[in-house]
Amino acid sequence: MTTHDLPLGRHVDYPREYDASLLFPIARSLGRAHIGLSDDALPFTGFDRWNAYELSWLDARGKPRVATATVTVPAGSPHLIESKSLKLYLNSFNSTRFDGEDIVRATIAADLSAAAGAPVEVAFGLPSIGNDDGAESIDELDVAIDDYGPPNAGHLRADPGAIVEETLTSALLKSNCPVTGQPDWARVIVAYRGPRLDRAALLRYLISFRDHAEFHEQCVERIHSDLQTHAQPQWLSVQARYTRRGGLDINPWRGSHGLAPPPAGRDERQ
Repeated sequence: MTTHDLPLGRHVDYPREYDASLLFPIARSLGRAHIGLSDDALPFTGFDRWNAYELSWLDARGKPRVATATVTVPAGSPHLIESKSLKLYLNSFNSTRFDGEDIVRATIAADLSAAAGAPVEVAFGLPSIGNDDGAESIDELDVAIDDYGPPNAGHLRADPGAIVEETLTSALLKSNCPVTGQPDWARVIVAYRGPRLDRAALLRYLISFRDHAEFHEQCVERIHSDLQTHAQPQWLSVQARYTRRGGLDINPWRGSHGLAPPPAGRDERQ
């Protein structure tokens, strides 16, 4: 299946009943091939954490129920799940009766696991809002910017004579949907130990995604790959918290093997 087959950007009838076939998986290998990554030897671990704000179904007596949900898709799964298809799939629960929320949760987990090709975790509820990552913002650096794409790893610089351990963040990441061209916005959190990154160079690099068309998950993998190649840190963690679209936000994380995942959380913009 290619992106031309997706419902994104086309009129799609509102689903009238539960329908798992609405889910559209996309092979991760398609995006990874463009940045020189192989599914057989990924240089990172990670996940894609989705926050779903608009989930509803009917109970056994026909009374509507509502919930929020956190969905965690492993980065090692062969497929990512296209976001509008996930929205349509979740909307297909709206007019369908289920005998309890446990059945709803288990159904979603089973369907998403089948689409992703690996076990997907689903929990009702959302992480709390708050920036507890201890990151230092680089957004107020006094720099001139004239490069808005394609992503330019040539901007990246690191000082091999200064080994540091720090967490940096920027809320200025913008990329575009590869199908519709609609903007996607995110805050990026980069944590690492290794040669000190030139902060102005990092900011220029992140802003060079501004006119780039790529899925959220692939952008984060590109950032991780470029930083690993050009800075050669001892360990590296890259997380992006994308703002909500269609009742969903996506929070991909990629980190060096052996790293503990960052705690779940949400930004105010989400």
